[in-house]
Amino acid sequence: MGIRSKIVESSPGSFPLRAVPFCRSAPRLRGTAIVDLRNLLAERFPQPITTPVAHLVTGLPEFDQAIGGGLRKGAITELVSPNISAGSALLICALLDAAHHAGYFLALVDGRDSFDPAPVGNARLSNLLWIRCAKAAEAIKAADLLLRDGNFSLVILDLILNAADELRRIPQTNWYRLQRLLEPAPTVFLVLTRHSMISSAQCKVVLENKWSITDLEQDHNAARFHVRVERVHGGRQRITGTG
Repeated sequence: MGIRSKIVESSPGSFPLRAVPFCRSAPRLRGTAIVDLRNLLAERFPQPITTPVAHLVTGLPEFDQAIGGGLRKGAITELVSPNISAGSALLICALLDAAHHAGYFLALVDGRDSFDPAPVGNARLSNLLWIRCAKAAEAIKAADLLLRDGNFSLVILDLILNAADELRRIPQTNWYRLQRLLEPAPTVFLVLTRHSMISSAQCKVVLENKWSITDLEQDHNAARFHVRVERVHGGRQRITGTG
């Protein structure tokens, strides 16, 4: 199983994002094919030269402060969204907004092909590589490839809508392997889950919102996240909200 090496460009009048289906029928990548895909990603998503920093700022100041200055590079952050309307999609939009303003690229590995690009806006979608998967196993393999490549400041793996039995079949050794890939890289790896499941995550954050339709009609929802920080680099912290 592999990822198609072609990045789909937008057509006139469509959203300017790159969507890569992760398909079972795609040929397995080996040798020069992987090198070619890495070169293609580097060409399409060039990274500006910046001074190395330990954290990536999310654009949510209180959230960043609670987890030590932002999402930590070279580490797994697990964000648990236990409620059906906890706001994980809003958080993805906020991170896309931050990527657009800061000028970096974000990769979203969509574990159940559930992301809706319509509310985000064309300009922000130009900073996104969207990989659409049908199963958790496909999503893990896609994330593995992106983390090995190292061309993205932020890689998000969204497993919130994947079935519980799929997620239980993911060995913990997979997460430890991904953590080892991250350690030397200036990359943030954010994994969105319904229930806490990654024992090697250096930071665990729980979204506690229960958004209603009335809430979503208001402005500045990203400033009203309520989160509980369960773990920060082995420590323990709690905040009641970021708004």
